[in-house]
Order: sequence, then structure tokens, then C-alpha cells
Amino acid sequence: MQDRINRRGFIKGAALAGMIAAGPWQAISALESAAASKRKRTLRFAHLTDIHVQPEKRAGIGMMEALRHCQAQKDKPQMIMTGGDLVMDSFGATFDRTKTQWELFLKVLGDNTDLRVEHTLGNHDVWGWNKTSSHTTGSEPNYGKKWAMELLKLQSPYRSFDHAGWHWIVLDSVFPKGDGYTAKLDDAQFEWLSDDLAKTKASTPVIVVSHIPILSACVFFDGDLANSGDWKVPGAWMHTDSVLIKDLFAKHPNVRLCLSGHIHLVDRVEYNGVVYLCNGAVCGNWWNGKYHETSPGYAMLDLYDDGSFDCEYLEWGWKPA
Repeated sequence: MQDRINRRGFIKGAALAGMIAAGPWQAISALESAAASKRKRTLRFAHLTDIHVQPEKRAGIGMMEALRHCQAQKDKPQMIMTGGDLVMDSFGATFDRTKTQWELFLKVLGDNTDLRVEHTLGNHDVWGWNKTSSHTTGSEPNYGKKWAMELLKLQSPYRSFDHAGWHWIVLDSVFPKGDGYTAKLDDAQFEWLSDDLAKTKASTPVIVVSHIPILSACVFFDGDLANSGDWKVPGAWMHTDSVLIKDLFAKHPNVRLCLSGHIHLVDRVEYNGVVYLCNGAVCGNWWNGKYHETSPGYAMLDLYDDGSFDCEYLEWGWKPA
């Protein structure tokens, strides 16, 4: 028995030595490929964020084509996760305008997929927080997040569930600030998040979805920030409590992946073992083509049983009228 063990060890060592002799990067690549070949995919899903559907600019047709493009892939998704900002805007829209947008969104979605769909709330999905332009008082039954939650059948603006061997956490990033909003978790949600992670088995990989990025690099290219002479990221662009959240994640190394949208750009930031992906926008530049270098698109992700994942951003060919 000992001879067989020594022989196996010799063969493995000789093989590794051969790879290293060929070059250290080739050796690392070979080891990664060997590990990847043993993993099993548990889910393929599409992350469609920032659809911003509206009656104008053929956006309804665009949303339909994006859904069809997603489901026409040779390797089809089994689920869709939306990333918020599903309608063009209800934040400062009147009741009638908001109703029109949501009716369009629900019709296009219902007519073009029978996949499981999980939703995330975005700032543009909140009705009437800009009271001046929306003509709201704040006492309306559907004011704020209530309307979107009712239509999307959400019991809470944030939640968690288990699916495909992963624990999913969907956060609510959007909180009022004057006539606008800021990105954070309130005390109740942060406490809930802490408890939820504590209750999750350390062996279960965790994916976190938020509309506004917890951590992002592409926020520095949004708007006119690059020309301001001061790299001060507004609180509406990225979570203002990122330090608290990353400190919490540090206690739970099974948190592997965070998905967001909001910026309409694509980036990948890795910090302390957590990968943060900002996954562009279905509508691109609000149905006007590219936003900076990012074309209208969506992300296709594969999750694996070992807690690893793959992500690809797919352009779906939208051309503005």
C-alpha cells in the first residue's frame, strides 16, 4: 500500500514539476482547468437589470426582443433575475404615467417568458418620492415601494431564499433623501442581513443581489464625475454603507458574489474574496444606444456546486430608431 501511495505521489509531483517547467502560469492554468472539470453546474440564469421600459422609443419591443434573445441562447437560462429599474421612471411620475409603464412591463414579461423570475427593486420603481413632479402627498395607498411590491408579488422589499445549492439574498438599496434617494441599508435590514448570514450554513455559497452597487469601479465614469476635479461618488450611485457591509461579509467567507446594475456600465471588482459585478443595462443609454462603451445587454451566469461561477455580458443587438 505504501508503495502505491508513494508511486501516486511521485507521478503527481512529476506531472506538476513538468507543468512548472513549462512555465508557472501554464501550471496554474492547468490546475484551475483540472479543478473546473470536477465542478458541477447547478444553475444557469440571466441577470436583466435596468430595463426602463416605457411606451416611447420602442422600449416595449426592445424589452420583448431582449427576453427572446436571452431565451434563444443555445445554452438556455433556467431563471431570470431582474436587477431593478424595471420601468423608465415612477419616482417622479404621475399616477397615470406610472400605471401605463407597469402595465406595459407586466404584459411584455407575461407574454414572453414562462421561466421563474425573481425581482429586485430599483429607485425608478419607487412611486412618488419626488412629490413635486409626481403630484403625490405621501398618503396615497400605493405610495413609495408599495405599488411595485404589489405588482411584483413581493412580501418585503428585501428577502432571501435557497435555490440550486446557493443561498440568495436580495437587498433593498433605495431610501429617501429629500426629494431624491440614497443607497444604503436601514438598521432593520442590516440586522436582518446579519441574522440571515449567521443562519446560513458556512458550506453554502451566497449570492447577493442589489440594484445599486455595494462596491463598483464604473461609478467613477458615470455622469460628469470624471470632470469634477474631485472623485466624490454621490450616495445615490453606490452604497454609502459599503464599509459596514464588507466588514459583515468578511465574517462570512461563503459570500461569493454580489450583483448590481444602476450604473448602466459593466465592471468586475474583487475584494477580500467577494466578486462584485455591475451588469450593464438592458436599455443601454436609456434606449439611445451605448452608454459610454457599454452596449445594451444583460449578463448570463452559471453557478456551480463548489461555490464558483462564470459570468458573460451579452449584447442583444438593440439599435435605436
